[in-house]
Amino acid sequence: MNIQKRKIVIIGAGHVGSHGGYALMTQGLAEEIVYIDCDEQKARSQALDLADACTYLPYHVTVRAGDYRDAADAQIIIVAAGPLPVPGKQTRMDTLAQTVQVMKDVVEGIRSSGFDGVIVSISNPADVIAHYIQYKLNWEPSRIFSTSTTLDSARIRRALAGHIGIDQHSITAYALGEHGESQMVPWSTVTIGGKSLFELREEYPDTYGILDLDAIAAQGRATGWDITAGKNCTEFGIGIAIAEVVRAVFGNENRILPVSVLLRGQYGQTGVYASVPTVLDSQGVREIIELKLTAEEQAQFAASCRTMDENFRLALTL
Repeated sequence: MNIQKRKIVIIGAGHVGSHGGYALMTQGLAEEIVYIDCDEQKARSQALDLADACTYLPYHVTVRAGDYRDAADAQIIIVAAGPLPVPGKQTRMDTLAQTVQVMKDVVEGIRSSGFDGVIVSISNPADVIAHYIQYKLNWEPSRIFSTSTTLDSARIRRALAGHIGIDQHSITAYALGEHGESQMVPWSTVTIGGKSLFELREEYPDTYGILDLDAIAAQGRATGWDITAGKNCTEFGIGIAIAEVVRAVFGNENRILPVSVLLRGQYGQTGVYASVPTVLDSQGVREIIELKLTAEEQAQFAASCRTMDENFRLALTL
């Protein structure tokens, strides 16, 4: 009997890495989770704390600290290492130089490990760092992507739900482009219960019609900063977002999620990582879904891509 163990290596044992691991554990998405961190004591402590929680979970999970040799037989690596932006003083993109220095060691560690699976990058600036890792490893682009606006899209849905009184599970809406300041929301593609938001705005001018879409997009974009201002980090939302993309891969779900992938002609963009609706299966990226954007939306998306391309080129010089 050949039973394959689902094994995940998480690089970075901070708030994001630890809560990502916790979400994976509680949802039964892995049998083994290994933490790697330059602070080895922190990695051991996080692993031990999470292992204690396993006693009362309905799933058997081995959680421990390790090193890059543990990645050889893992199916997924989650990269969650790097500094947090200083609230009110830095954007995610402002941490690029610091994060690149961390990624140099991460890249070499992955390269030497013999790992041959799917890489899910979370480290900020998310889109640029995913591209940096892919480029430096010369990795097949379909096997490395970033969670990017998976969380931002959830925030947009939640914000919109609060304004219209419809449960967010009945809303389909995406934030596209950068997991950061230049992200945009293609409102022309948003549906509620399968019906276009634009149609609803025409049919119900006194409710849907008075929605300030720019303000809702700004609300979704600012949520991460609002949370960080109050507690110096975000962790629960991104933890669940990690679990969603891992489930799509391990379950071979062919599920569509907004993740950052290398565009090769889609949306008129080539050679840049950006977040777009993407079909995920057991091999990583199966297909990129191209939404029909308005001319204004296309321009906003292109501007976001220019920002990320410029910063990727900068990252290669650091």
